[in-house]
Amino acid sequence: MTYQRDELGDFSSVVCFKAVITGVEDTLGKDGAGVVFTRAGKVRGGNLARELGVAGSNAPISELAAKLDGAIGKEGTRLASVKSVREEGGKIIVDTRDTVCSSGEEMGSDRNCTFTMGAIWGALEAITGKTYLGEQTQSVLRGGEFDRFEFEEL
Repeated sequence: MTYQRDELGDFSSVVCFKAVITGVEDTLGKDGAGVVFTRAGKVRGGNLARELGVAGSNAPISELAAKLDGAIGKEGTRLASVKSVREEGGKIIVDTRDTVCSSGEEMGSDRNCTFTMGAIWGALEAITGKTYLGEQTQSVLRGGEFDRFEFEEL
């Protein structure tokens, strides 16, 4: 049996999550924190795919946006809104908005969405059974329409 928060439920504030990010950055440096949060996100994404029963399903790319958005979007944990998932030039491209990592940041900030990218990365690997190299290639903080993540199969 696991402990459940009776009054507050499963969700906490973006402000508290961002405090964890900046505190870890202060301790480990930006690069070290990026590695930690990407890995933590991958673990979360893989576990989420297993919880949803889609791990190993190799679901078609055309179905992934709805599956991911249902899990981490408005009806899920509210980590990010997944707008599209598509294949382009041998890569899987995931466009998101309203990522928790970008929330509250100044426009022009160099903040990347390491945890969000990691969560999508982990879910993608669990669903497809493939290994990818991921990178953030666009940011709403730096003029992008989306926080965009690209995954190339290794």
